[in-house]
Amino acid sequence: VQLQAYGGGLVQAGGSLRLSCAASGSLFSINLMSWYRQAPGKQREFVATMSNDGSANYTESVKGRFTISRDSARNTVYLQMNNLNTEDTAVYYCCVYDILGHYWGQGTLVTVSS
Repeated sequence: VQLQAYGGGLVQAGGSLRLSCAASGSLFSINLMSWYRQAPGKQREFVATMSNDGSANYTESVKGRFTISRDSARNTVYLQMNNLNTEDTAVYYCCVYDILGHYWGQGTLVTVSS
């Protein structure tokens, strides 16, 4: 299983970015597709997740600013990030859960400048 995440970059505070993550390989009945992030010197933390029925959950700090979506036919998950602030600076990882386990992408760096 391979997860390719892209879309990170440098953006000014208040700006937007859209992350994408495409999963390929032997995946069986994907249920959750999620995003996590790890800021410098901090532990990896949950950002957002979307289940097969389209229900989404977010960590409190991104509610109202980030939107997760997925294209199940393409095994792709997206994260639209608006009104970014410097505290959103982190490496963002996608994570896909199927019936056999979960798989991580390689991460994409998001840097928000003030």
